[in-house]
Amino acid sequence: MLFTYISRYMNYIITGGTGFIGTHLANLLHEVHPNDKIWSLDIVDPSKLGGMNDKERQEYTTIKHWKTPVVEGESRKATFVQCDVRKPIEDLPFTPTSEDVIFNFAAVHRTPGHPDHAYFETNIRGAENVCAFAEKHGIKNIVFTSSIAPYGAAEELKEETTLPTPNTPYGISKLVAEKIHQIWQQGSDGRKLTIVRPGVVFGKGENGNFTRLYWGIRKHTFAYPGRKDTIKACVYVKELVRFILWNVEKRESPFEIYNCTFEPAYTIEQIVHVMKEKTGLHQSVPYVPNAVIMPAAVGAQLVGSPMGICPARVKKLQISTNISGKKMKESGYPFKWTFEAAIEDWFEDNKRKCLE
Repeated sequence: MLFTYISRYMNYIITGGTGFIGTHLANLLHEVHPNDKIWSLDIVDPSKLGGMNDKERQEYTTIKHWKTPVVEGESRKATFVQCDVRKPIEDLPFTPTSEDVIFNFAAVHRTPGHPDHAYFETNIRGAENVCAFAEKHGIKNIVFTSSIAPYGAAEELKEETTLPTPNTPYGISKLVAEKIHQIWQQGSDGRKLTIVRPGVVFGKGENGNFTRLYWGIRKHTFAYPGRKDTIKACVYVKELVRFILWNVEKRESPFEIYNCTFEPAYTIEQIVHVMKEKTGLHQSVPYVPNAVIMPAAVGAQLVGSPMGICPARVKKLQISTNISGKKMKESGYPFKWTFEAAIEDWFEDNKRKCLE
């Protein structure tokens, strides 16, 4: 096992804890520290989602086709606490202590898909309120899940030392949130901050890019949009949460920023090849030049963007997320999965029926 269990009877506080990454982290924490308390502070109560239709879910969560990250037969490992990080965090059903750890995952993140103000309201105000909560209770350890969006959209390789030049409201809001957390960390000795900038995070319950890619291949609705060599930096969700917990428990430096992605990053053609190989798909994937696909995307947008097709999403697919994972690779963290093994493990989580 990666971690040696020591009984501490502490609180692990996950903001945005009912989401994709938060749920997987709660599973890991429960496995490694079964006697400690795991609290999921979130605006979304997962117990309400099961009985909702797509329209009701979209009104409640902004995610139309919500799928649970919980593997079939398992229960959620964190205790849910209703919390809106846009407001001060108070009146909790437990007493925080200075030994607790905060994992700040709460965010508005899908882009495009939200009005500009929503990114700033949740991501910046949320960072302020989480840091104020830590300050109030003397909590000294925070992990903040940022994004690669602060780097901006460009083909050049991005390392942790690359100057951020965000060009979307989401990327700007995440960079500001990083700075808020850094100011908190520098405010007193003994505080520890980890900022992770994941590439595309995939795994059970992601309801995102990799799931759409799989079903696009399976249903013959995906084609290489204008190029096959687009780099798409990615990381397996189970690896990401293991790395996060390793940083909390093993890393000694008070502050680090990590790009979280397989190193080297994979091209879309390589991802498709592995996905087909590990899930038994044999469908061919055509290549469609820009002269064809962009007019088609405009037409799709005019009729309501079926399957999420629109010019903005096509352009996003064509831009590389060329993110270096070298620092993570050389950090001393013992990786558990290769990319190929991660896809296969995800397939196993779905009883070898599909990827979702």
